[in-house]
Amino acid sequence: MKRLRVFLYVQHLLGIGHLARSSRIAAALVDDGFDVTVVTGGAPIPGFPELGVKSVPLPPVTSGDEGFSGLVDLHGKPIDDEFKKRRSEMLVQAFRDCRPDIVIIEAFPFGRRQMRFELLPLIEAIEATSPRPLLATSVRDILQERVKPGRNEETVDLISRHFDLVMVHGDPAFATIDKTFPLAGAIEAEVTYTGLVAAPPPPAATERFDVLVSVGGGAAGRGLVSSTIAAARDANNGWKWCLITGPNLPKDDFDAIARDATPGLSIFRFRQDFASLLTGTRLSVSQAGYNTVCDVLRAGCRSLLVPFAAGGETEQTVRAKMLEELGVASVLMEKELTPGGLAQAIEQALVAPPPSAHRIDLEGARRSAQILRERHRTWTQKLEPGLGKVRDRTDNIR
Repeated sequence: MKRLRVFLYVQHLLGIGHLARSSRIAAALVDDGFDVTVVTGGAPIPGFPELGVKSVPLPPVTSGDEGFSGLVDLHGKPIDDEFKKRRSEMLVQAFRDCRPDIVIIEAFPFGRRQMRFELLPLIEAIEATSPRPLLATSVRDILQERVKPGRNEETVDLISRHFDLVMVHGDPAFATIDKTFPLAGAIEAEVTYTGLVAAPPPPAATERFDVLVSVGGGAAGRGLVSSTIAAARDANNGWKWCLITGPNLPKDDFDAIARDATPGLSIFRFRQDFASLLTGTRLSVSQAGYNTVCDVLRAGCRSLLVPFAAGGETEQTVRAKMLEELGVASVLMEKELTPGGLAQAIEQALVAPPPSAHRIDLEGARRSAQILRERHRTWTQKLEPGLGKVRDRTDNIR
């Protein structure tokens, strides 16, 4: 059997969720026998992508603030046209060097509009290649809802003209893409659900905490960090607290927090065994990012979600409320986050009934590999000899 080559593009800007999910998918593809190259465009994060995955790092960019209002380099300097041109050329060259059978673009065109300067040239290069590789977009089940007129229509147009597959990393029994993308019915490309991309079941915890607070990548969520420190300081119950600030919290901020830690509160920048710690905690307190929620669902622990909502973000709030409706989590809205409000929400969550059992599919990484292998097989059967083009369902050449 031919070892299919996959070219996967991922850009993380604020947190590390996009990178973590894509890395899990890449690892599953390698396990399934694919030859995988991952192109990353954000700040380097140790351990991502995983071993066995080829990696091409572009000059990194991040978001200028929590509202995703602009792109800056790692020193906080806004990137200019020359920077964009260099990245775009590097990305297209990496694609040509890889000569992939399948290209996966994470998030775009549903998100990552900031990266159009390099993704549109990449798509042009894909269209000019013969034989043309299969092009898929890889998106989470719950999207950021767009308020600017024309954005959703533009997304549908780009997908219909260029993409062959929309992989939605969710369980349709929990959430379908039309809940947050109203024009889902207009998408002409095949839409398929993989299940949520969760990590494999972790080993049992070797250390136990009463309250385990995590803040994802750490670039956002400082309110949760400060409220946790104050709540732990004021607590008078002998609990063991753990706060994981995330690797993106600036070092000076982390050092200041660590110096002020109260007895009973352990503070870490990162814990490789985070998923295992969840299996032994009485309560997980976190934002409602995709990957953290997957870890919580896998562990089956009590959960208090504080969804990130700065800059008009809606995705985490939608996810948190849906999980609350299922009875698998409690929710404290970000606008209600104070030391006292957090302490009260924690106490209520700990005396609430245990989380309901769920049947949400968490095997999205493995299923993504199966879908791509099968989809490529049917794709190659449609290739017109000598042209490298594919006829769509109406027999019009794309």
